[in-house]
Amino acid sequence: QVQLVESGGGLVQPGGSLRLSCAASGSIFRSYARGWYRQAPGKQRELVAALTSGGSTNYADSVKGRFTISTNNAKNTVYLQMNSLKPEDTAVYYCNTYPSVPTYWGQGTQVTVSS
Repeated sequence: QVQLVESGGGLVQPGGSLRLSCAASGSIFRSYARGWYRQAPGKQRELVAALTSGGSTNYADSVKGRFTISTNNAKNTVYLQMNSLKPEDTAVYYCNTYPSVPTYWGQGTQVTVSS
């Protein structure tokens, strides 16, 4: 059974940074593209960043140049470095494969950007 556990969220001021981590049970991230998603209150969950097994990346326009997705295959972990955070980045952040698998969603980690 696949388990994904996100961590690293918190409260940060606009312009600040956070690094999110996602630890996966098993080695699913070695075989599939990885993705970070987010869901803001009242909105649908959206893809934020994706990283293929070949190293290609894809970012939502709203985060390009500010967020970076990376991975540590030895640790079955995927990261999301978030810089220059804005209030509109406030959301619960989730990791999953890309495309996502419905049964893989974890609890997510809350990111709140506010002064």
